Amino acid sequence: MGFSALSLHLNLYPKGDFTMQGLGWIAAIVVGGLAGWIASIIMKADTGLITNVIIGIVGAVIANALLSFFGVYTQAGSWLAQGVAGLIGAIILIWLYRAVAR
Repeated sequence: MGFSALSLHLNLYPKGDFTMQGLGWIAAIVVGGLAGWIASIIMKADTGLITNVIIGIVGAVIANALLSFFGVYTQAGSWLAQGVAGLIGAIILIWLYRAVAR
């Protein structure tokens, strides 16, 4: 049987939670926005509010997937853990965007 992104997602997120693990949608937007905003300051990226939220949320999902792949699991429902994961993921996304844009 072949490898698929769906099977990877189901293995990493057994509860089928597509947002930041354990946080509700509103909390995911708030935490993602803060993480994206802080990442844009650290990386000196000129992004707007909506972009910060998107980068933070997508960054958190990517960071949680990477951390889970390496056996590190963030505490479900923890604002701090998800904020740190979002920050790490957002920094990675900004770095990747800059690397590809060059």
